[in-house]
Amino acid sequence: MAGLSLYFEDGHDDLDDFGFDDYGSECDGIRITAFLDAGQDNLTPLGRLEKYAFSENVFNRQIVARGLLDVLREFSDNENDFISVMETVARMSEDGEPTVRAELMEQVPNIAMFLHESQPNFPAAFSRYLVPIVVHYLTDPNNQVRKTSQAALLVLLEQGLICKGDMETKVCPVLLDLTEPSSDDDYKIEAVAIMCKLVTMLSKETVEQLLQRFCELCSDARLFQVRKVCAANFGEFCSIVGRDATEKLLMSKFFDLCSDSLWGIRKACADCFMIVSNSTSPEVRRTKLSPLFSSLISDQSRWVRQAAFQSLGRFISTFANPSSTGLYFKEDGTLLEVPTCPSDSNSPLCIESSNGPTARPSHTPINQDGRSTPSLESMSRGNSDSDSTHTPPQNQHEGQACNNNNLPPTNNKNKETEQTDQNFNSFLYWRPPLVDISQELEMLKGQGPRTRTEGEKEEEVVVSSLDPATCSQIQKVLDCLQPHMDDPDVQAQVQVLSAALKAAQLESQSEEEGESESQTPEGGEPDEESSQNRVTTEETQTPEPPTQQAKDPAPTEEQKEAEAETEKEPEPFESPSNSPVLVREDSDHSSVDPELMESLEGKEDSAFNQNVIPQQLLDQYLSMTDPAQAQTVDTEIAKHCAFSLPGVALTLGRQNWHCLKDTYETLATDVQWKVRRTLAFSIHDLALILGDQLTAADLVPIFNGFLKDLDEVRIGVLKHLYDFLKLLHAENRREYLYQLQEFMVTDNSRNWRFRYQLAEQLILIMELYSHDDVYNYLRQIALTLCSDKVSEVRWISYQLVVEILQKMYACGAHELGLNFSNELIVRFCHCPKWVGRQAFAFICQAIVEEDCMPMDQFAQHLLPSLLSLSLDPVANVRVLVAKALRQSVMEKAYFKEPGRAYLEELEETVMTLQADKDRDVRFFASLDPDMVLMDTSALI
Repeated sequence: MAGLSLYFEDGHDDLDDFGFDDYGSECDGIRITAFLDAGQDNLTPLGRLEKYAFSENVFNRQIVARGLLDVLREFSDNENDFISVMETVARMSEDGEPTVRAELMEQVPNIAMFLHESQPNFPAAFSRYLVPIVVHYLTDPNNQVRKTSQAALLVLLEQGLICKGDMETKVCPVLLDLTEPSSDDDYKIEAVAIMCKLVTMLSKETVEQLLQRFCELCSDARLFQVRKVCAANFGEFCSIVGRDATEKLLMSKFFDLCSDSLWGIRKACADCFMIVSNSTSPEVRRTKLSPLFSSLISDQSRWVRQAAFQSLGRFISTFANPSSTGLYFKEDGTLLEVPTCPSDSNSPLCIESSNGPTARPSHTPINQDGRSTPSLESMSRGNSDSDSTHTPPQNQHEGQACNNNNLPPTNNKNKETEQTDQNFNSFLYWRPPLVDISQELEMLKGQGPRTRTEGEKEEEVVVSSLDPATCSQIQKVLDCLQPHMDDPDVQAQVQVLSAALKAAQLESQSEEEGESESQTPEGGEPDEESSQNRVTTEETQTPEPPTQQAKDPAPTEEQKEAEAETEKEPEPFESPSNSPVLVREDSDHSSVDPELMESLEGKEDSAFNQNVIPQQLLDQYLSMTDPAQAQTVDTEIAKHCAFSLPGVALTLGRQNWHCLKDTYETLATDVQWKVRRTLAFSIHDLALILGDQLTAADLVPIFNGFLKDLDEVRIGVLKHLYDFLKLLHAENRREYLYQLQEFMVTDNSRNWRFRYQLAEQLILIMELYSHDDVYNYLRQIALTLCSDKVSEVRWISYQLVVEILQKMYACGAHELGLNFSNELIVRFCHCPKWVGRQAFAFICQAIVEEDCMPMDQFAQHLLPSLLSLSLDPVANVRVLVAKALRQSVMEKAYFKEPGRAYLEELEETVMTLQADKDRDVRFFASLDPDMVLMDTSALI
């Protein structure tokens, strides 16, 4: 080691035979800074550093560059020496040998981290000495040095070691110079790449400085590599500069890139389409980006079409509105509920759902399965007053009273407008109660024949909530829905529309009778004109759809009462004559859509009509299950369809589940197990989106099929078994108790992670079942897992056993708890294998630490068996016994009180273990419980 310094003498000509790689492989265990040690030259350490840093031998300079971090540590105690070293580094950066410069740049991130940790002593050293080196090397003529400097710059940015001022004043100007039109092609391509990578780490203000240059580079007609890099990083720019800059400056460039002549650039645009869409307004997304994406779907290049189909589901998910769905996906893929307003629990925007509060529009009530359904009030109103849908009910009525001054007075004593509808039925969609205006109608009918003023005519028009034009539109919607009556959502919508139609017809009949009575001559014979009008009215009456009458079950008493109330309480609000009553889920409200009406009239045979996303996008997504697409686009296109299906379902909402139902069933029976595996991993998220009723009807059969599938598919179901079962009703959930045992059988017995996952899920599932079910079904599975061959499975199974025992005593089932305790003694304490006896000690310790049972019960039933294991011949058993007694049992207040049962035996046993012949046993029996202990689970 002492002679290592001779290696650096310039006079050794034989060093020319050694290469850099040769030396590097030999010096891994050598202290590189040994050349600083005193030698025969009588130089100071700084002098020797200076000598070797600028030696004529290139290998000496390389070693100095490689050891700069250690050199800085050597001189960090003296500020003057440290500054001298940094100045030497700055001079070394001008070395003419590229390998020396590259070696120096590789050490810059490590040196920067060291300076950051020592910042109080050297606050400006990094910015003054190292940042200029990094920036200068971005323009180095050697390709290796430039690549190394780019990598070092990214590392510095990711670690947050470069301050904002250095980025704006030193790095960005160099990048702008390198991307000038007159710049060298290689420099420009590399500068664009580093600029696009930097954009995600810069502030919005700094990015705006680079935005103009980025727009110019997107239109670079000479270098396609520049356009390709811009296209690949287009989304990052959009997400940082925001919506306004994206739509004003970047959108036109994105259109140009999507129509570029090179397929690689168009493919890059398809890959980042979702990020760009997230940075635009809903109007731009629907009117501009949707047609643009459709052009990529039908691109002539297979690779572009493949990338577009892979991004299709993600692009569709950008149309989702969390305020209407009540759910949203996090970046890690977790599906969560939208946070609500805790400050005002009575606000109509905060409605408690089955899984927590969910923000919903005030006029969109919640069905029993959680589905949001528009009321008759919102159906009868047109789009004219849709802007006030988020107003609280009292404010809505006040606004309507101001806008409709001619409304007839209502009964102030009527409390139905402030109470929940008492005629709620789980099958029918819930609606807000209608205002009772029967008294006003009676007054109008009893006034006799007289001439009505203009104001009274307006009142009569307001009383009629649905005019004949609206009735005909309702009938058209009903006719369109008849072919799809097998869908429960469609059946519910048909019932709602039928009730509205009946109310309108009943009201129309009442008005006709009132008019005929008022126009009857004194002789009692009606005139010819009124009689003829009455016949015409009867002929144009629209009967209830026959399909609805045939398929709907006999109404219950609650349904009859709700129907009768609907018939006698007509809608008090005026409805425009040209407003159809087709319901859709909009970004802000549920209302009537004329475009949907025209779409239904033109496509009455289509089952996939919706207006949440452009219909063309939905059709293209549904086509991903077509076998022809697998041949012409991508063999794994079905897997991409399955992967994005929860996001598409969340976007469409549960009311449009019928659009995806057939596709989901097709994917669930796909011949590729990877497709089924993808669905199995996300079926719990889909169940949360659809609600309990649709889950029980459509997802449970598929879930049952996955349970019998390959292990690669079953693991997806098993991993989220608790998340799925908690969404089911209790009676449906209980059916799976009999199938949990099937998870013990796997295709490969070595697949121990499958059994480990089962134990983890059983710990969570216990809360969903009663203590009797847990004892009768889960107990035996837990005991079997405790005897597994793999220690990891046994360890988690012991936790499961403890949780089962805790549930027994928590539910007051002390007899079952005692039976289970005796079973644990027989199975583990008296086990012929030492692993079982060791497990008993571990279980006892967990029981005491988690207070699973009363301590008097523990002392009476389990403690004697635990004490008997202190004499076990296997040291590993005695180690856990010593740990359980000393760390847990003796620390309980129950055993610190004098006169407790087995207290003397407990103290004697601990003393015996403290004198055990095994060193580890003595250690744990004597260790202070407050000390941090090592994990002994590896011993199990």
